[in-house]
Amino acid sequence: MSNDRRGFLRRIFAASGIAAAAPAGAPAQNLRSSESNWLPKYARAQNYQSLKQSSFDRTGGNQDYWNIPAGETLEVFKSNSPGVITHIWFTIAAPDDHLKELVLRVYWDGSSRPSVEAPIGDFFGLTLNSYFIYESAYLACSPGKSLNCYFAMPYRQARITVENQSKAKVEAFYSNIDYQNVASLPADALYFHAQYRQAAPCVPTTGEAAKLNPDGRLNYVYAETKGRGHLMGITLGVLQNKDGWWGEGDEMIFVDDDTKPLITGTGSEDYLLGSWDFGGRDDAMPFAHHMYGAPLIAAPERTGGRYCVYRWHGDNPVTFTKSLKHTMEHGHANDRGDNFFSVCYWYQDKPYTEFPALPAVHDRMPNVRTAS
Repeated sequence: MSNDRRGFLRRIFAASGIAAAAPAGAPAQNLRSSESNWLPKYARAQNYQSLKQSSFDRTGGNQDYWNIPAGETLEVFKSNSPGVITHIWFTIAAPDDHLKELVLRVYWDGSSRPSVEAPIGDFFGLTLNSYFIYESAYLACSPGKSLNCYFAMPYRQARITVENQSKAKVEAFYSNIDYQNVASLPADALYFHAQYRQAAPCVPTTGEAAKLNPDGRLNYVYAETKGRGHLMGITLGVLQNKDGWWGEGDEMIFVDDDTKPLITGTGSEDYLLGSWDFGGRDDAMPFAHHMYGAPLIAAPERTGGRYCVYRWHGDNPVTFTKSLKHTMEHGHANDRGDNFFSVCYWYQDKPYTEFPALPAVHDRMPNVRTAS
């Protein structure tokens, strides 16, 4: 076949979107990046070094854990070069209340203030001080009481600590943190944040204030921050202080304007992507899905009832350019006084934002209470 004819056929095939077959033995042509996106990322060359920092026994023995004396802080990860934490795994042998007594903190780029601060159980979605098995897109708890986090956490420098705020020693803290060393990060890489809050109890509204709530002024607040970034979701533990359904409260998300919410929903169970009280007082059923779930439901709609729930916005992170305030009513128009324990997760352009003081250990324990 002449070169002219071969060139003519290639032009015809290109115009019709069909690639002309190369002669046998001809070298493969380089594809433009847009034409090679069909190939899964894991089948393409990677530009990072895979590493792990863990609690392995440095002597070569089998004591692959650390202990944490009462009142002391353990550094479980440190890096002074650019990278991305891809997975965190912990399992802990300690007294019963360790999920509330151990505090996880993460510091970015040499900051003296943490961008992540939460009781360790709450951070992993175990917001009521007890273990249960579940899986979600970003957090999971496995049989054997192992805690897993899959949020990607880019950094220029990073430090992770665990503080033991109990009066007893943690006998064994096992840790595996997987990360990638990279030459540099993209200019638009954001910092991961996680903030703990609680209201134990929420203060219920009464009278006319319990009928209408147009401005969200008395809502439960998951987090407040200033800067640019996007909201990734929440975990929430609810301990009921009276009978009835706790989930009539609407979510109200204030974006770049503290005076009025940009996003308002239709009820707490709707925000959590369930419905109809998750099945009601006698038929409620725990569930755990990729982006939402209520993996713990115990004594539903009764005094002492316990719910652990989560909602991720990974399909559509809520963006903000100046500020974010994520809130939810506690009951319709804030008419209920249940106990809320939550962690809010987001990314933003600064490695630190002002966090409220962490409540004392005894105040973090989930006990049935009544409003004063």
